[in-house]
Amino acid sequence: MTGLVYKSTGSWYTVKSEQGDFIECRMKGKFRIKGIKSTNPIAVGDWVDYELEETSDTVTGTIHNIHDRKNYIVRKSVNLSHQMHIIASNIDRVFLLITINNPPTTTNFIDRFLVTAEAYGIETILVFNKIDTFDEATLDEQLYMQHIYQEIGYQCLRVSSTEMKGIEALKELMIGKVSMFSGHSGVGKSTLVNAMEPNLHLKTKVISEQSKQGQHTTTFAEMYDLSFDARIIDTPGIKGFGIVDMEKEEISGYFPEFFKLKDQCRFNNCLHKDEPHCAIKAALEKDEIPWSRYKSYLKILEGDEENFRTDIYNEDRIASDETRNK
Repeated sequence: MTGLVYKSTGSWYTVKSEQGDFIECRMKGKFRIKGIKSTNPIAVGDWVDYELEETSDTVTGTIHNIHDRKNYIVRKSVNLSHQMHIIASNIDRVFLLITINNPPTTTNFIDRFLVTAEAYGIETILVFNKIDTFDEATLDEQLYMQHIYQEIGYQCLRVSSTEMKGIEALKELMIGKVSMFSGHSGVGKSTLVNAMEPNLHLKTKVISEQSKQGQHTTTFAEMYDLSFDARIIDTPGIKGFGIVDMEKEEISGYFPEFFKLKDQCRFNNCLHKDEPHCAIKAALEKDEIPWSRYKSYLKILEGDEENFRTDIYNEDRIASDETRNK
């Protein structure tokens, strides 16, 4: 039998059969010894083959095969640095939810996510959430950040779950697709899903006023069928986003604005760091590439772990102003 994984708890998987039934399944032990570097060999969004097992009390299943994935998105495992964690697979679009200060989402985090999505061929749309809470200064920050990514070519949306602003435009982009919501804890992923589909009643929590950080309400990734011909994968909040499986020479290729200029560098293997006649650094000095993007690139290149409390966005604005005033 074949089905689609809707929920993963690490040991049990909720699989929806081709007939529309939900079966709780376990994984055959041999999957764990196939040399897979992931902490979770089976992920939400996987198509799997399973066999039913009937007992006197219930019917469960055993997964014995995973179908080839068209794509997946990963991050470095929190506890096992040499392994990756597959967040979800077979995704049509990712919506990365961003909040300016409630909690703060830095360009460093955004860029790391976008680089990974580019590497695995997944379209990402940036969703600036909680716009109803913005004062004038916060609005200015949000619009500046939106300008950065729109200039690169990323589609951006502005939404408010409480005031239902931008919700219909978001739903239009999800029709007929498997979408994933991602972002820090507290950016409003579950609240936004509830706004689109109130009958789901997903759990939500308020932001801690002391730390300005969100609390985890989604413990495991889970897929939901929506009433407007769409599927959404709601994921646990991500504090940091570790990059995995990338050679230094290929990283700049996942920055679209860098990739357009790479062939203008003197050296084919230019890392855009210390090399002379580098087109990326020349564009940076002309303020044609955002400082925040270049700083994110350097941190990924050097293998620095992302700390989302570092306000790279403000550093970018200061650096940009200094360049313009030279």
